Amino acid sequence: MEGLEVSFVSNNSLEYSGRIDAEYYRKEFLELEEAVLSRNGVELGSLADFLIGPFGSAFTVDNYTDDASYRYIRGKDVKPLTLMDNDNVFMPETDYYRLRRYALREDDVMVSVVGTLGNAALVTPKDLPAVFSCKSSVVRPDSLNPVYLTAYLNCRYGRGLLLRKERGAIQKGLNLDDLRDVLVFEPSEGSQINIERAFRAALSLQERSKSLLGAAEKKLLDALGLADWTPPEPLTYTARAENVFASGRFDARFFAPRIQVLLDLISVDGRTVGDVAAQRRERFRPAKCVDFHYIEIGGIDGAGAATSTHLACSEAPSRATWHVRPDDIITSTVRPIRRLSAQIAPEQDGYVCSSGFVVVQPQDIAPEVLLTYLRLPVICELLDLFASASMYPAITDADIFNLPLPNIPNEVTEEVTRNVQEAKAAKASAANMLEAAKRAVEIAIEDGEPAAMAFLDQAEEAI
Repeated sequence: MEGLEVSFVSNNSLEYSGRIDAEYYRKEFLELEEAVLSRNGVELGSLADFLIGPFGSAFTVDNYTDDASYRYIRGKDVKPLTLMDNDNVFMPETDYYRLRRYALREDDVMVSVVGTLGNAALVTPKDLPAVFSCKSSVVRPDSLNPVYLTAYLNCRYGRGLLLRKERGAIQKGLNLDDLRDVLVFEPSEGSQINIERAFRAALSLQERSKSLLGAAEKKLLDALGLADWTPPEPLTYTARAENVFASGRFDARFFAPRIQVLLDLISVDGRTVGDVAAQRRERFRPAKCVDFHYIEIGGIDGAGAATSTHLACSEAPSRATWHVRPDDIITSTVRPIRRLSAQIAPEQDGYVCSSGFVVVQPQDIAPEVLLTYLRLPVICELLDLFASASMYPAITDADIFNLPLPNIPNEVTEEVTRNVQEAKAAKASAANMLEAAKRAVEIAIEDGEPAAMAFLDQAEEAI
């Protein structure tokens, strides 16, 4: 029968695994297992120690703090290869030390065991100090390079064999015993070192990208007169009743002197975002296509770029609303304090974004400058003042287009644009190197280590 998949499994295999569910014996999984075993695969438990996160109410969302000293790594922060570095949350010092037995170390390998199941990420110095939640397990290799292990667990073989171990019906997960049983291909020490070198090079490129974006923000803040700005913070202040009623706002934060001074600084030229950009409202019609690429809020990274998900039009979410075009800026109307804005790349022409975004088409301003402006923390704080509702605080399209925007000198525009473009190039090179590290592991399993190292050398020369 066409489309029917059949696997034959011995009784010995059933007894050894303790699994009788058909999913565990999918042909794909059996082929992955056979390939790794043919290269003398070993169980992860023989190569590493493990640490499970705290269960129960050891730490809750009510304890989050703005103090950026001690990070709390949630399950959703564990992305493939590296930890998410935007929308971070932090915990008070007292909670950190109470939970210090769950403190992460450099080169720990985090594996998501609930939710974002199967994601594995390397812990780097920028992620520390931190503790982690029960949604993840930490793997601390003894006789295996942790960077290599991260690359292996994210390649086709490692990730497939991780996902094979999932259990449960409603909320699937990985238990510790199953994690220990995952088969790992252990190449020579030299191959592990070469894969680590490529991985580390990618991390350096990521840091360069972050540094360039920081330089662009600083240059723009200098031009706006906000780089060394010390806002007034009086203990008490007043507002005229007529202004309160005219604004329709009664919260004290809206009338804080620091906000009024900020508005005065950026309103000096009487220009707004709407004077230099237009709103694109090119509606997506699911009935007129077969498939599409969807950008949602969770696809915006901390560097002003957007990732997408390829979907069938028949499965289009109700929020899939607007087509985007190259150099458009999409900015989230939900929780603007999170700095969720991105520039659409040329290869994303015609992609579709969520109704939670406003699509801004730059006209008389460089898109890189507008992107940087909308991501400035002080500007996001200002936009956040206009957010309404408590569960999902959101702003309106008008709030964005009415936002004051001073004239930016040409030399500043050129430098900001150059920095942002170089940051994008560095980030793309980093992504290519990380993919090369994963692919090298797969080639080592399929064609041998010499072929894998030759491929890795070519990838490094191309960067």
